[in-house]
Amino acid sequence: MLIPHHRSCILVLLLQLLDLAVAHPPRSTTKACTNATFESLTLPNIDVLSIDSVVAQTTWPSPSDLVNAFPSTKSGTVEVCQLTITYTHVGQNDTINTWVWLPITSWNGRFVGMGGSGWVTGTASSLAQPVFEGYSAASTDGGHSASASIQSWALKGDDLNWSLIEDFSSITLDEASSFGKSATRLFYGSLPKYSYFNGCSTGGRQGHMLAQRFPAQYDGILAGSPAINWDEFIPAQYWPPLLMQELDYYPSSCELDAITNFAIKACDELDGVKDGIVSMPGLCYFDPFTLVGKKVRCTNPSDTITLSQKSAKFAASVWAGPKDSDGSSLWYGLTHDAPLTGLGGTNCSSPDACEPTPFFLSTDWLATFLSKNPLLDLSTIGLQEFRQLFHNSVTEFQSVIGTRDSNLAEFKKLGNKMITWHGMKDPYAFYNGTVDYYDRVRAFDPEVGDYYRFFSAPGVEHCSGGPGWFPGDGFKALVDWVERGKAPDTLFALATPTATGSADLPTRTARLCPYPKVLTYIKGNPDKASSFTCK
Repeated sequence: MLIPHHRSCILVLLLQLLDLAVAHPPRSTTKACTNATFESLTLPNIDVLSIDSVVAQTTWPSPSDLVNAFPSTKSGTVEVCQLTITYTHVGQNDTINTWVWLPITSWNGRFVGMGGSGWVTGTASSLAQPVFEGYSAASTDGGHSASASIQSWALKGDDLNWSLIEDFSSITLDEASSFGKSATRLFYGSLPKYSYFNGCSTGGRQGHMLAQRFPAQYDGILAGSPAINWDEFIPAQYWPPLLMQELDYYPSSCELDAITNFAIKACDELDGVKDGIVSMPGLCYFDPFTLVGKKVRCTNPSDTITLSQKSAKFAASVWAGPKDSDGSSLWYGLTHDAPLTGLGGTNCSSPDACEPTPFFLSTDWLATFLSKNPLLDLSTIGLQEFRQLFHNSVTEFQSVIGTRDSNLAEFKKLGNKMITWHGMKDPYAFYNGTVDYYDRVRAFDPEVGDYYRFFSAPGVEHCSGGPGWFPGDGFKALVDWVERGKAPDTLFALATPTATGSADLPTRTARLCPYPKVLTYIKGNPDKASSFTCK
């Protein structure tokens, strides 16, 4: 995932596995949770270094899980066989850890692979709720630990460590799936009847990578806010701090939030209701230059500021996205309601003393992956250098991590299903990049809706957050589609109330629309899903 605190995104993903009871779980003859049970685990072209198994009590939710937005209605402890497989690819000098967790009782006959976030390929802790819900589950570290520095695995001397980059991008995702299903068979005596993948952000990219390159691994894939088109959108994340440098304009968060709030106010009622949510960003043509001269009262630091030509130009350029030297578009910009402080954040000691705080993925990418110099002072990078690095990114990495192949013919042929959703208020992964990918898949195959559906989530930020409607039932909808042939015409979603102050206010409900349909208010209580339709 792309948010700085990837753990909260993992929690959002886990919550999507709730309430998936199995009517008729398969019979199984569970083996002992010992290393001997799994000693035959292997894959072609790898050396297994160790297999460690342990019986552990897994509690959900744990005391450290901050599950606030959509709390679990279930809690308790289950006994789990926790398996760690450590291996290396022959001749590559890498070390990969893959975790497989197996509920000792009440296996529901299903397997799920869990995705990662940011530079984190996956974690063992993400498997806690799947096993609590009866799934066997797997994840992988992709060849580097979650706490590892970028240069420790992305570079080999003065060059890129392509083996570990490919491990992170794709290869270990396939291997974790194979290991997980094989361990399931060894433990229960049968392969899972259905296999699923669940991920958001980096996990969403992983889901698309699996559908594109390893389509036989999963019957169903839930891929939220996907970090696809990585080679383009990650360098595009550096566009806002680059603009600050070019404009010599370093605004406070108050100033940026004010601009965003003005844009939301201008475009809020395009869907027919005033609720602080922009549901039709494609119709939002707000001109930030109309704000020039407006005064904004700020606190921390305390000041009254006047919106300037520079502030308007900055906002307009961020919404438009990075441009090449001939004025053509390099990539998409943020939607008007997405917080500008995500990619254009600053740290201010006083109203007139602010420094940019670029998003870590973009700085890692430009400095380490593209310039091969983790200590590079990015303030030395101007527009010309940025554009060259952008083109280099596409040239070097499109085939490795771009995840943009619109040909899903094999995935379709196998009868598999994929659901993607994306928050339209996402401040990190550009919403229109997902729109672009789905449009290209639709152009390649007009029958895409038979196996792959994309839902827009108005007012939702990156994988969670924001005032909009979060599709907490996305995983359940996927299971219904795969196992019962019930294709989702909408996704049930929940949002925070429109008013503030009372803890007793009802939660807003909506049914998210499949792209290109748009959620549109008809009449009635705007907190109820029945008051909206898809047009």
